[in-house]
Amino acid sequence: MVTLRRMTGDEFAQWREKSIVGYAADLATATGVGLDSARDRARNQFSELLPNGPASERTWLLRILDESDTHVGELWIGPHPQQGGTAFIYEIEIAEAHRGRGLGKQAMTKAEELAAAAGFTQISLNVFGFNETARRLYDSLGYRVVSTVMSKPLAATGESDPPEV
Repeated sequence: MVTLRRMTGDEFAQWREKSIVGYAADLATATGVGLDSARDRARNQFSELLPNGPASERTWLLRILDESDTHVGELWIGPHPQQGGTAFIYEIEIAEAHRGRGLGKQAMTKAEELAAAAGFTQISLNVFGFNETARRLYDSLGYRVVSTVMSKPLAATGESDPPEV
């Protein structure tokens, strides 16, 4: 069974940098934006969502520990920025060497319990379309798709005035 423990200040600093890099890579993969642009966007989002770092209001930055107290991943839960009463899972990451043991599912269940105990009435998250493993996990836990955003890159023609339609 997993346990969740708040990150220390040093753990937060290490996690923040690693998480920004990972999120930027996923963002670049999912959207096709350049990696530098994705990193800037990730840094800005982290600054907005964690204005006081680990002391940000109603925010939990947690380390996930397995049954032998081995650190196996991280979990970030906070208030949804636009939906009052909704908790949002900004990140859950199980280290690759520890995947496939049900630890992510256990951590998600603990996250739901934490959010409910804090007074949230709903929990939500975002998952990139290419992350099939995570999507299967969330489906198995009863999460439902609320919206699907789809995009397609276009080759710009460079015309200053688009043709009339």
